[in-house]
Amino acid sequence: MVGKSDSVNAHKSGSSQSPSLKSDLISPTMFNLKTLKLKTKQQELLIRVTILCLVYVLAFITRLFSVLRYESMIHEFDPYFNYRTTLFLIQNGFYEFWNWFDSESWYPLGRIIGGTLYPGLMVTAAIIYWTLRFLRFAVHIREVCVLTAPFFASNTTLVAYFFGKEIWDSGAGLVAAALIAICPGYISRSVAGSYDNEGVAIFALLLTFYLFVKAVNTGSLAWALASAFGYFYMVSAWGGYVFIINLVPLYVMVLLITGRYSMRLYVAYNCMYVLGMLLAMQIRFVGFQHVQSGEHMAAMGVFFLLQVFYFLDWVKHMLSDTKLFQAFLRITVTSAVVVGVVALGVGTATGYISPWTGRFYSLLDPTYAKDHIPIIASVSEHQPTAWSSFMFDFHILLFLFPAGLYFCFKRLSDATIFIVMYGLTSMYFAGVMVRLILVATPAVCLISAIAVSATIKNLTQLVRAKNKVPSTGSSKGASSTKSSSKASLDQSLPFQRNGAIALLVGAFYLLSKYATHCTWVTSEAYSSPSIVLAARGAYGNRVIFDDYREAYFWLRQNTPPDAKVMSWWDYGYQITAMGNRTVIVDNNTWNNTHIATVGRAMSSYEDEAYEIMRSLDVDYVLVVFGGVTGYSSDDINKFLWMVRIGGGVFPVIKEPDYLVNGEYRVDKGAAPKMLNCLMYKLSYYRFGELTTEYGKPPGYDRARGVEIGNKDVKLEYLEEAFTTSNWIVRIYKVKPPNNRW
Repeated sequence: MVGKSDSVNAHKSGSSQSPSLKSDLISPTMFNLKTLKLKTKQQELLIRVTILCLVYVLAFITRLFSVLRYESMIHEFDPYFNYRTTLFLIQNGFYEFWNWFDSESWYPLGRIIGGTLYPGLMVTAAIIYWTLRFLRFAVHIREVCVLTAPFFASNTTLVAYFFGKEIWDSGAGLVAAALIAICPGYISRSVAGSYDNEGVAIFALLLTFYLFVKAVNTGSLAWALASAFGYFYMVSAWGGYVFIINLVPLYVMVLLITGRYSMRLYVAYNCMYVLGMLLAMQIRFVGFQHVQSGEHMAAMGVFFLLQVFYFLDWVKHMLSDTKLFQAFLRITVTSAVVVGVVALGVGTATGYISPWTGRFYSLLDPTYAKDHIPIIASVSEHQPTAWSSFMFDFHILLFLFPAGLYFCFKRLSDATIFIVMYGLTSMYFAGVMVRLILVATPAVCLISAIAVSATIKNLTQLVRAKNKVPSTGSSKGASSTKSSSKASLDQSLPFQRNGAIALLVGAFYLLSKYATHCTWVTSEAYSSPSIVLAARGAYGNRVIFDDYREAYFWLRQNTPPDAKVMSWWDYGYQITAMGNRTVIVDNNTWNNTHIATVGRAMSSYEDEAYEIMRSLDVDYVLVVFGGVTGYSSDDINKFLWMVRIGGGVFPVIKEPDYLVNGEYRVDKGAAPKMLNCLMYKLSYYRFGELTTEYGKPPGYDRARGVEIGNKDVKLEYLEEAFTTSNWIVRIYKVKPPNNRW
């Protein structure tokens, strides 16, 4: 017995010691699962950070379709100027860049680069490039420029999260980050290769708004200082900063009118306005506009009005007599308004305060540009927005936006008032101009995120609610009534839960369709570089038209380095950046008379145009023609804008001379002046001999679907120098004048 008990005890002691021995052996190599147990808040934080990281990566990779389908290249027209200036900056340094006089553009006028551009994008890309080189990453500046917009789009998702958290809660912030990461309205200007100012400006815009709202909510001087620096970055990046400097004072005015004045608001606005204005003045292109331009006077007026409110608040604290204070209030407010109106009137009359610009008027009146500034109206992205564009860029957000406004009005605060004002004003401007959908997108995503977050939160609470057994037995009437109503409520709870589940399924279905739509739009509509065209062949194969780069390469290789090229202003930046040749006009459009001169030359007869080209010292003329391939964005379709812009300065050019009964035609029924102007001749030279489509006569224009009216085009003062393989770009050499003897 003793031996048996000893053996049992020994076995028990051995079994009790073996786990400790095993844990001693395993602990150096394996984690104890108990140490990985997280509290609820820690789990929530981990999930939130994980979602944010996934959204950050998603925002970047969803903008890489253009690189995967084509190659790493710069898109559109303006980005080529930005790329050219960035290249100059990293090669020559900031001082030379700031004082660079570009003699290759706007010949013979030239252009002072440092004083006529917003340098934020170029400096940002240069800093990223220098940082990567310092870290020993061998990258080319082109790759940095191509990927700058996707990188800042990812950063914008983080700002959207913190902004949504500030105005509502963390759930709304996560939804806002996910929505803006793939929203087509933002992707249209932030795909890889879209190296334009808006690529960093939307990040700066949203960052400035978030920091300012944070400053208003906390009254912290640090947040107000941060918002001033965010505004400075926005000013350095894009002219859309005017929206900030008008929306913020409008918001402050609304808070003052609704009785929401506070010391927090006073600190936030004063610091943001004063420091932001002083910093913005360091940008040469902006200069003293904050104190001399009519577009900035609202901000200054609200600044002085805040001082009046602060003074009145102090007087109210000092005076105990209410009637005396009311009289003082009337006198002070009346005096302040009179002084402000007189100062504004005197400043405008003396010319110290400049009036609103044409672009500003065109935002308030959609018909203004068409009647007074045709060069603004000629740009497709400046046209009023169609409903299909809203649906294309916003999808279900267009319906979630009003729902989000409802929730914001239901829980009004200083922050929700700001996002409501941002959303309503930006949506109005987006309706006036297609381009400004970009500005409205962050507000639409934030307000829609509030609707999604609040709705899903309410529905999940219904789903998680538990049935309760109704308590009976009380003899009192009030108790029996209460228990009966509670019983009926508990009986209806399953129906509410089923309805909530159905609505949740519907919500997730709609959000999944939004993600599908965004992916399709990004890959098909917004990831095709305009400089390289793609189409489907007769057998479904993919056909690439690389005529633009072919033409610019020919210019760079086969023309003298000092050759001057005349084209419509759309192609100026690309000719200078890729062809490395001097242009007469480009996309800066700062000199309407110079552009009108080119428009007059294109609209005139060949002999008249020759005299204009000789006066401008033109060596080559470049036109874009889509009659062979069916490319509709060619110069013939833009020709009426050349006539209108040219006729706005030179009355000899009259639009009715190029129309027949108000109709624009290029066939046999076209106007005689249309059939013999320079643009028609340069586009259709030798085209009458070409068969473009089976079953159609020679000279059939596929872009306009007609047979041209003048097939026997003869050139006297110009000669064809080069035509690309698909006839999209045609270059002509201007002949030297004949010997007079």
